[in-house]
Amino acid sequence: MPAVSKGDGMRGLAVFISDIRNCKSKEAEIKRINKELANIRSKFKGDKALDGYSKKKYVCKLLFIFLLGHDIDFGHMEAVNLLSSNKYTEKQIGYLFISVLVNSNSELIRLINNAIKNDLASRNPTFMCLALHCIANVGSREMGEAFAADIPRILVAGDSMDSVKQSAALCLLRLYKASPDLVPMGEWTARVVHLLNDQHMGVVTAAVSLITCLCKKNPDDFKTCISLAVSRLSRIVSSASTDLQDYTYYFVPAPWLSVKLLRLLQCYPPPEDAAVKGRLVECLETVLNKAQEPPKSKKVQHSNAKNAILFETISLIIHYDSEPNLLVRACNQLGQFLQHRETNLRYLALESMCTLASSEFSHEAVKTHIDTVINALKTERDVSVRQRAADLLYAMCDRSNAKQIVSEMLRYLETADYAIREEIVLKVAILAEKYAVDYSWYVDTILNLIRIAGDYVSEEVWYRVLQIVTNRDDVQGYAAKTVFEALQAPACHENMVKVGGYILGEFGNLIAGDPRSSPPVQFSLLHSKFHLCSVATRALLLSTYIKFINLFPETKATIQAVLRAGSQLRNADVELQQRAVEYLTLSSVASTDVLATVLEEMPPFPERESSILAKLKRKKGPGAGSALDDGRRDPSSNDINGGVEPTPSTVSTPSPSADLLGLRAAPPPAAPPASAGAGNLLVDVFDGPAAQLSLGPTPEEAFLSELEPPAPESPMALLADPAPAADPGPEDIGPPIPEADELLNKFVCKNNGVLFENQLLQIGVKSEFRQNLGRMYLFYGNKTSVQFQNFSPTVVHPGDLQTQLAVQTKRVAAQVDGGAQVQQVLNIECLRDFLTPPLLSVRFRYGGAPQAFTLKLPVTINKFFQPTEMAAQDFFQRWKQLSLPQQEAQKIFKANHPMDAEVTKAKLLGFGSALLDNVDPNPENFVGAGIIQTKALQVGCLLRLEPNAQAQMYRLTLRTSKEPVSRHLCELLAQQF
Repeated sequence: MPAVSKGDGMRGLAVFISDIRNCKSKEAEIKRINKELANIRSKFKGDKALDGYSKKKYVCKLLFIFLLGHDIDFGHMEAVNLLSSNKYTEKQIGYLFISVLVNSNSELIRLINNAIKNDLASRNPTFMCLALHCIANVGSREMGEAFAADIPRILVAGDSMDSVKQSAALCLLRLYKASPDLVPMGEWTARVVHLLNDQHMGVVTAAVSLITCLCKKNPDDFKTCISLAVSRLSRIVSSASTDLQDYTYYFVPAPWLSVKLLRLLQCYPPPEDAAVKGRLVECLETVLNKAQEPPKSKKVQHSNAKNAILFETISLIIHYDSEPNLLVRACNQLGQFLQHRETNLRYLALESMCTLASSEFSHEAVKTHIDTVINALKTERDVSVRQRAADLLYAMCDRSNAKQIVSEMLRYLETADYAIREEIVLKVAILAEKYAVDYSWYVDTILNLIRIAGDYVSEEVWYRVLQIVTNRDDVQGYAAKTVFEALQAPACHENMVKVGGYILGEFGNLIAGDPRSSPPVQFSLLHSKFHLCSVATRALLLSTYIKFINLFPETKATIQAVLRAGSQLRNADVELQQRAVEYLTLSSVASTDVLATVLEEMPPFPERESSILAKLKRKKGPGAGSALDDGRRDPSSNDINGGVEPTPSTVSTPSPSADLLGLRAAPPPAAPPASAGAGNLLVDVFDGPAAQLSLGPTPEEAFLSELEPPAPESPMALLADPAPAADPGPEDIGPPIPEADELLNKFVCKNNGVLFENQLLQIGVKSEFRQNLGRMYLFYGNKTSVQFQNFSPTVVHPGDLQTQLAVQTKRVAAQVDGGAQVQQVLNIECLRDFLTPPLLSVRFRYGGAPQAFTLKLPVTINKFFQPTEMAAQDFFQRWKQLSLPQQEAQKIFKANHPMDAEVTKAKLLGFGSALLDNVDPNPENFVGAGIIQTKALQVGCLLRLEPNAQAQMYRLTLRTSKEPVSRHLCELLAQQF
């Protein structure tokens, strides 16, 4: 509301406002308002020659009355008439009234559009700004259709004033958000990018907001903004607070613009141009350096602005995930905030470190703060901060610290807030399963979970422990003994009774030799809990009783008496009644041999991935973590516990960072006979696709899944349930996206991560390879709130690749809901050596518009490496045998990354070869050996990498028995350094 001044002179408005404020009651206020409304209505109807000043005054009064909460049903036409005035104050009030009171579907929109059109054509910057503000405030589709083509021209016109450009950019942004299809992409898009070089910082700020929004849907049209954004950011970061006085906020130069530029850069992968990338890295280092400097002011505004830039910088570093030094520095900087007195900073630091923990470069640095995080879990007053601390402990957990973290989370669970107890239970169960080094510890952990927080232990958790105990002979006796002891507690949770009933029914004979756990004692202990349990649990216990008759014939009479009791045979619940009748008849009629056959011990469950992850995903929702729950690889684990097997989830995950925490669902397996019915007890016990590939070399290490190598007569033994899809020919798809090679190179030395991401879609990859076989899981995450239609990802074999590589795919759903994720399984067989990766063509419709792009699937020849250990003498003998010129490929190249021996070692191991110690006379050099396994033949490979730290150079030499393989492997590996 414009201030009333002597110059403006709306005395009548000032008097009316004063009268309203002086009213003693609500009734008096309404009476005064009604009197004024009657007066205004009579003026509008009676005096046809009302001057502009009077119209303005009465329209202002109507606006004030509306803001007090009263309905206004007249005066709209008079406000529209004010738009044609040449006086700024009258036009301003007209636009203000329209912006606040006119509905987007009003019949007056056309008249308003004509007035706006006249003001936009007037070239009067003040009037143009008023018109643009009105368009943005109303934002109706009709207005968008009328002006969507005009506003971009105003924005890029050379004679437009800075204030007009600023308003035009923000107005176009508003229209685009309301109706993206109305804003046409054209030649103006290239010109709007150059607004990043504008001298006026307000124009640059508005332009960055517009480009950030536009590039999310049309990234290629705005790719040139990267270098300009880096250049502008560099000038801001390196400037002193006195250089940008008008845009310096508490000694921080242009903080809002800096944050917007950093967010814009997160829409794209790292710059390809080395100079631009170097300048950007320098900017990021400068921001991290400034964070270490003493504050220039003690005001909270100074620290807020400074920290806003710092956290956005760290987000960009995490997004790129390609600069180990910056990632470690970012982690150290966040570590300083973990003990900051400001709660919000501690929260943000924990949240950012959760993402850093998933990076292979910064995971170890994050682990150094474990004690601080555990302390935060115990002492933080704010429940949201404690929850972030629990998330971080979950993210930083690996084999080296699993017992400590699980122990602390169990201890915290006893006093945890009820709102997060179920989530803590799921995380403890996942960590215990994933990083268990012995099965007794795993069983103890799950039983402790049930004891501490039984109400929050879901069926997925205790189903899982039953599967693992059933499948492992060496833990069955321990599990039976432990659960028997747990059932002796006076207050025993029903979930403990379920677990005890199943385990004792299957393996109670293993502890029956001890008089303290003899068969009658076991039965009495279980039956003492029977009447306190729900119908489902009693049904399971009846199955246990009939199992006891087979295991312990001496208990037959006692159990038959229980089954024969009227409370069972005439039970109101039909399931319990049926079980009692059938089990009683079975035990009475069947011979011992038949009974033993029917009630024999349950066979091992098919190895399936845990469904606890799916439960956590549904519970966690948008905060489920990074793109793949374990994009990093735990060097010490070698995935022997199966890792985190991704599965699709259809829960809503609107957050762009939400990740692809590997979750999946599959058709349920057959239910165990002993527990059918009763709400389908133990049906769909472990949902997930059939057994995954495991890289674990020994049975002891294969805790979750371990498959034997495929038999020679069945080379596709691991490729279960193939569903071949008809591939379109290469001519039917477009060329790979420009950054396809760069994305492919990221996966040469790793198997898990995010393959592709834009504003609409995220594609994650998790893959495993053994000999000449492989299985790859692709995860397609819809990052929007709009359903994808006709979703069709297809694998294409360019050239002769189909004779070299067999890829069988499973179809995915044609619709992908907003925020949902679907999984596609690829089964791969290497037939013979190949040089070109297969292509992944993704097509779908988003908002009616077709979307299509092609990627290179991360399947390279080195994925089929079999590491080979050999002594120095054997290595040099083989090296000399491969001495023909065509068998050797050598490349001398400059290091593109810091030369770190541990990082180099990790990359060579990830490449697939075995590293041989004490072979090369120079201990600084790396020597490796391996065999590429194909169906047709085996290709031996020897490599030698000679780093020169002083010259920042490498010399890489590869020798194989096939010339094309030597050259191709040399090119692939050289790009990693």
